Amino acid sequence: FHLRIRAHPFHVIRINKMLSCAGADRLQTGMRGAYGKPAGRVARVRIGQILFSIRCKDAHKKFAMIALARAKFKFPGRQKIVLSTKWGFT
Repeated sequence: FHLRIRAHPFHVIRINKMLSCAGADRLQTGMRGAYGKPAGRVARVRIGQILFSIRCKDAHKKFAMIALARAKFKFPGRQKIVLSTKWGFT
């Protein structure tokens, strides 16, 4: 099989850490200069955007569908598995 990932995590999520203990008001500046440190990366996707493409032989089509059905639970929101009649990735 050949798996192509169509959405890549280029968007950087940042967090402005705040102290929440007694006397913390003397240490932090609130929202002044609140750019934050990078906390992770995410992929920004639109509704209907393709996340994965799998190309495999017809004999292995059932296993590819099962693999995509299991991978759906790792992503938030609703995903739909579509079996295309087109051949290849182009």
